[in-house]
Amino acid sequence: MTTYIADRIAINPAICKGRPIVRGMRITVQTVLEFLFAGTPREELLHQYPMLEPEDLDACQQFALNLRIGITSFRTLNKQTNAGQEKERL
Repeated sequence: MTTYIADRIAINPAICKGRPIVRGMRITVQTVLEFLFAGTPREELLHQYPMLEPEDLDACQQFALNLRIGITSFRTLNKQTNAGQEKERL
């Protein structure tokens, strides 16, 4: 079950080992951020991953900022994921 934790960021235990992903696709937020932080231009990243939209890149950056300032935590993400798995079992 895919749980959206932000506008375009989701977690699903069955996709990418439960890491935050972009819009339910098999593209992790970490992958996007690593490209951006390495200096890859947004246009190049969008060309290499045509399924991504500019708003996805913005959402990944906002997600990282939220983690940094403590709005979102991995503990919260794990609780949301575990709750979703429990509902699926019932």
